[in-house]
Amino acid sequence: MDHLEEVRELFSKDRFATENGMYIEAASEHYAKVSVKLTARHKNAMGGVMGGVHFTLADFAFAVASNQYDERTVALSTDISYTSPVRGEQLFAEAKLIKNGRSTCFYTVEVTDDLGNLAAVVKCVGYHVSR
Repeated sequence: MDHLEEVRELFSKDRFATENGMYIEAASEHYAKVSVKLTARHKNAMGGVMGGVHFTLADFAFAVASNQYDERTVALSTDISYTSPVRGEQLFAEAKLIKNGRSTCFYTVEVTDDLGNLAAVVKCVGYHVSR
């Protein structure tokens, strides 16, 4: 089994993300790209994509990027900024490590739609539970 398949197997247990259609596109050390195909269940009362979808997708990307190997990391603090409405039919979240310290780490996650529009930017501070 290759690394991506192992990561998908491990995170198949993340039921909230997977039962809401989130899928791991790519994963490598301290990096992840995840996606979700948008359906009616992801929309708010005004017909736009619910902000929680952006956040959950970004949180899932952070979890995959920071927990692929034997390291266990949890979020200490996150901050999301919504930058533009979603115009496409799919969202992607790409998590990248900025700084990895002894007990904490810092990631940024960009959420874009399939048309290339930047929908949100998320900053994640994580705590290494085990190292």
